[in-house]
Amino acid sequence: MNIIRFCKNWTLPIAMVSGVLLYVVYVNIPALAPTKPFVARAVDIIQPLLIFTMLFLAFCKISLHDLRPCRWHLWLLLIQGGSFSLMALLLILLPHFPARILVEGAMLCMICPTATASAVVTRKLGGDAGHITTYIILANLLTSFLVPLLLPLVHPQPGVSFASAFTLTLGKVFPLLLCPFVAAILLRYLCPKLHARVAEYQDLSFYLWAVALTIAIAVTAKSVAHSDVSFWYQAGLAVISLVCCALQFIFGKRIGSVYGDSITAGQALGQKNTALAIWMGYTFFTPVTSLAAGFYSVWHNVVNSYQLYRKRKEEASSASE
Repeated sequence: MNIIRFCKNWTLPIAMVSGVLLYVVYVNIPALAPTKPFVARAVDIIQPLLIFTMLFLAFCKISLHDLRPCRWHLWLLLIQGGSFSLMALLLILLPHFPARILVEGAMLCMICPTATASAVVTRKLGGDAGHITTYIILANLLTSFLVPLLLPLVHPQPGVSFASAFTLTLGKVFPLLLCPFVAAILLRYLCPKLHARVAEYQDLSFYLWAVALTIAIAVTAKSVAHSDVSFWYQAGLAVISLVCCALQFIFGKRIGSVYGDSITAGQALGQKNTALAIWMGYTFFTPVTSLAAGFYSVWHNVVNSYQLYRKRKEEASSASE
């Protein structure tokens, strides 16, 4: 029982360590080398399925009436969009800026939309699942507009126009947002009893997220291991992503506290869809820039682990009084 309780309490750190260890063990077994293309393809399939299932469960728990914008949504969108646009303008005006890669890494960390798994953590921490689900949709809309608008100007590539970049981004973002939403709505009205049963399995989302996190950390470890970037650039991107992570959690919580929704706003701004950010780095910048998103994946999950630890301590303290 103690082992089971330990695993439940420390699911996220265990998932993070497991991701690194799985990658290290896998690449150091020569007999498994021929399976690499199949494993890569499996990861490409499994990750979207996990995201779809987590969002589907979240939407089953939430009524359409819960999906409503609130004031702190606007402030957080302004922080994300404003910071991204200002850094883009800096690189457009100064194309030979000496710390260009670091600025590009910060841009990825700021514009990256909220993680679909944030609803799982928000609910665990006692936040508002409806508010954060609404912000997930709004943040993805913002990303889908600003990324195609500005990144082709920041990092011009042959054949990449606003229209093509817009289509690429929409194709990556919206199937995983709209499909689980539509599926949950149809299930609610067509099979209400089954919908009610599915809505009871909300804890399953947390463990699905742990699996998704293990895979994401393994992918991050692969990106770092295969990067030919110097140690100092990697360290710089790690620091930049840490600063962006800390600032977004802090600003999100402070803005949210004004509206009595500190936990939700902190997760909405701080917890990111780093898989999408890595893809944007490869697609619109360079593989080097995408390392910032990989490091961010580590930082925001460290913050989540700490917050869940504090929540358990508070609950244990309250129960003992």
